[in-house]
Amino acid sequence: MKQTEEFRREAVRIALSSGLSRERVAADLGIGKSTLGHWISQYRTADLPTPQAQTDLARENERLRFENRVLREEREILKKATQFFASQKT
Repeated sequence: MKQTEEFRREAVRIALSSGLSRERVAADLGIGKSTLGHWISQYRTADLPTPQAQTDLARENERLRFENRVLREEREILKKATQFFASQKT
């Protein structure tokens, strides 16, 4: 029985992200282990980001974490300033 492209991609996604063994995934899907291995090798190279893209994503993630940390600190400062000035009015 010929499997659809969508089925193959989903099988590869499950095999790579579920934490289950390839034998288990293949058995659960009713396909051979070697078939699943072939699909993984076929789709893995096409779907995975390049090492450069991974590095770029890691840099962007770190930049956003830093920006988030700065914004949280600024928000805390503004909260304290608001409380200080509110207490000065009374």
